[in-house]
Amino acid sequence: MRVLVTGGAGFIGGNFVQYMVDKYPDYTVCNLDKLTYAGDLTKHQSIEAKENYSFVQADVADRESIMALFEKEQFDYVIHFAAESHVDRSIEDPEIFIKTNVQGTQVLLDASKTFGINKFVHVSTDEVYGELTFDCKTFFTEETPLQPNSPYSASKASSDMLVRAYHETYNLPVNITRCSNNYGPYHFPEKLIPLTISRVLNEEKVPVYGEGDNIRDWLHVYDHCTAIDLVMHEGRVGEVYNVGGHNERTNLEVVKTIINSLNKSEELIEFVKDRLGHDKRYAIDPTKLEKLGWKPKYNFDTGINQTIQWYIANKDWWKQIISGEYQKYFDHQYDLKK
Repeated sequence: MRVLVTGGAGFIGGNFVQYMVDKYPDYTVCNLDKLTYAGDLTKHQSIEAKENYSFVQADVADRESIMALFEKEQFDYVIHFAAESHVDRSIEDPEIFIKTNVQGTQVLLDASKTFGINKFVHVSTDEVYGELTFDCKTFFTEETPLQPNSPYSASKASSDMLVRAYHETYNLPVNITRCSNNYGPYHFPEKLIPLTISRVLNEEKVPVYGEGDNIRDWLHVYDHCTAIDLVMHEGRVGEVYNVGGHNERTNLEVVKTIINSLNKSEELIEFVKDRLGHDKRYAIDPTKLEKLGWKPKYNFDTGINQTIQWYIANKDWWKQIISGEYQKYFDHQYDLKK
């Protein structure tokens, strides 16, 4: 089997590449990534010499390059992670999100249709569903209407609809997965958990939007990888599968958990102006996927402890990221007291 993984230098895609290369030595895994600010290949040093792994640097929206690659490699599966994914950045500059997330998806769908594949797995997000109330009895299901509230989630909802349309119109074999918030190793430190860990380890202020009462359902990236593996091989063509961790926490609870685990003071917390259009709550019902045979390995307590230990052991990786351009972005995004 020849598998194309787009966005394989990013966080979730990068973990999935390693997972697939190690688990399926008889599969050939091609990692395609543009290597934007969040792309990093050092995470693949342990697999880059393996015969069943290769890397191609390209933009998913570059039709000529993508078509040439598909013609050369004749892929059996496409697992599509490549996307601009940071809500704050989408509020600042929506255009790049449309180009990568919508136009890039269309190019990949056209290539998949032209050259024929066994399945196109589109990795999406629970954010396309909009927001839930704080009622703990309500959850997103695969039938929940799409009501995206940020430029990022709107671009992902648009790409979801394209994937569905290519299945309905051209009979392209597809699946769509929609996951809750991921965390784990190699998470770029602009997102809540790695940002908090890195800031606390440096004994720097941790910004928390509003009052920190927004709720997210947290999913360890390893559990997400096993879910996509299952959908890729066993998912019914044309179906959507939600992937959730049943680990709801407020943002403030997450931050305090990390601070207390590292024996630091909660005085490091600094509340900042809330994000525009900040969704109140996300929570996923993964029953459909569980019936397919999926079961997560991590609960939040074991997963967050493993993640904290990973960041402690890999300071060199994230310290080189949070300098330079990243620091300029951080200072622009958060007006923290000096």
